[in-house]
Amino acid sequence: MNLSIIIPVYNVEKYIKRCLDSLIHQEFSNYEVLVIDDGSKDASVKIAKDYSDRYSFIKVISKENGGVGSARNKGIDIATGKYLYFLDPDDYIAYFTLKKIFYLSEKYNLDVLTFGTVATLSSDLNDSKNTNEEDFNLSVLTGKEYIAKNFYKNEVWWYLVKKEFLDKSSVRFIEGRWMEDAIFTVNLFIRAKRMAKIPMDIHRHVVTPQSAMTNKEPEHYLGVIRDNANAAVVFKDVISSVNQDDLYSRACITRLKTRQQSFVFFMMVRMLKSRIKLNEVKIILNQVKEANAYPLKDFIGEDYNNLTYRILVFLFNSEATFYLLFRMFNPILKKV
Repeated sequence: MNLSIIIPVYNVEKYIKRCLDSLIHQEFSNYEVLVIDDGSKDASVKIAKDYSDRYSFIKVISKENGGVGSARNKGIDIATGKYLYFLDPDDYIAYFTLKKIFYLSEKYNLDVLTFGTVATLSSDLNDSKNTNEEDFNLSVLTGKEYIAKNFYKNEVWWYLVKKEFLDKSSVRFIEGRWMEDAIFTVNLFIRAKRMAKIPMDIHRHVVTPQSAMTNKEPEHYLGVIRDNANAAVVFKDVISSVNQDDLYSRACITRLKTRQQSFVFFMMVRMLKSRIKLNEVKIILNQVKEANAYPLKDFIGEDYNNLTYRILVFLFNSEATFYLLFRMFNPILKKV
């Protein structure tokens, strides 16, 4: 099997058909689509099974609800492809592109291939640009070199991953949290020996109200805040695992510290707009302090450097000032 596409599915009856349609229009053989039903309660599974009845390469596997990370891990365990791709069910990919990314990954013997995405509201953005893979002369880097040289993306749908490499690395998704992508991808990168990037827009990210990072429901918002803090804490161990034995490794560490503190920065922005209680804010700030992620001494730099960032970091780095801002902007305290 050349390629396994893993799709975690939970109550996405509005989008799953478009996602699966994009995988049918590929002109590619010897691949499988693993639809991992994470306890859906709507018509998602019925729609997926209708497709699996018509197309033998589409398989539906049902499990108890455990979240996106759990569903993806199930897909990894049963996948038989040489390469894996993780696709969200409300997104889709451009037509006739799977063959190209698999060909390039095989040709260059890559652990990880990264490519482009397009954020869209459209359901029919099917054509990809720059599709002649023969024109690509890829620069193959280690994962640490890639981090050092690029503002890399957290989300897994930017990447094609060799299954043998993934299995040997023993990296899996954390379960029950929303920042699982950020922790998964960075753990892959620091282990990757061969990684490359192509200027081809493969993926279509459809912006929906249900998206994890755009959902403004109070409980969800609190969950994102807590999981940003958890990601910052986990990154402490990631950073300490990188040996400072060459220039790229040191540059990689610098970028990872920036990424770690970006979780804290955007967490603090969310805190000002959330219904989180002040005592929990203090607990979380103490946790990220212990992880060397606060104050934000390494946030401003190549990746985040405009005036707005600089002003907010100046304000956030004083706990007294941040607590004052929290009292001014917090939706609950404003009513007191």
